Amino acid sequence: MRAMSYDRAANERYAVTGMTFLGKTMKWHRLDDGVMGGQSQTLHAVESTEDDDSSSSVLHFSGQINTQGGGFCSIRSPIEGGMPSDTKALRISFVGDGKTYKFLLSDGNKSAFGPSRRSPSWQIDIPTSRNGNKETIIISLDTLTPSLQGGPVETGVKLNPVEVKEMGFMLSLKLSNGKPNPVETYGEGIFPFALKIHSIEAV
Repeated sequence: MRAMSYDRAANERYAVTGMTFLGKTMKWHRLDDGVMGGQSQTLHAVESTEDDDSSSSVLHFSGQINTQGGGFCSIRSPIEGGMPSDTKALRISFVGDGKTYKFLLSDGNKSAFGPSRRSPSWQIDIPTSRNGNKETIIISLDTLTPSLQGGPVETGVKLNPVEVKEMGFMLSLKLSNGKPNPVETYGEGIFPFALKIHSIEAV
C-alpha cells in the first residue's frame, strides 16, 4: 500500500534547486525506499554560502533510515544534455558523518524502482570521515560499477559520459559491489544521516 501511494512524480515537481554542474543549475529530488514500501525519508535542502568572496551553495542530503521494510535514501538530479565526451572523472567535495554513501550515474530511464532494469546505474562507494572537515575525492568514470536492482551486473560495455543524464547520492544497506554496508559505516534499526555536498566538477 505504501509503495502504491509513493508519489515519485510529486518529488520531481518539487525538486530542490541548487549547485551547478557544467554551468547548469541542478534540480534535486528525493527517491527513497518508499517506492518499494519502505519507511525511510530524505530531508534535502540547499544552503547559500560565501566561499572565497563568491556566491556558492551547499547541498544538504540528510534524513532518517528505517531498515524495517527498506533501507535506503537517495537524491537525484537530471543532467541536461549529458556530459562532454572527453569527461574522464568527477571531483566531489563534501563533509560527511562517518557513513559510506554511494555516488550514482545513469541514463535517467525510470521504472517503478529507479533506473530501468534494462539500463544500469553506475555506482561507486564514498567513505566519509566523522571529523567534520571537508574532503575531496576524484572519481574516475572507469571505476564505477554497473548495477541493477542493488546488485552488480556484467554489461560488457563502458560508461559513456554522453549518455549520462542523471546523477545522485545514496545511503543504502548495500555497497556498490552488492555486499552489506557494515553497521559501522551505515547504521542499524532507525537512525539519522547527514552528508553535505559542496561541489561536483567534471575533470
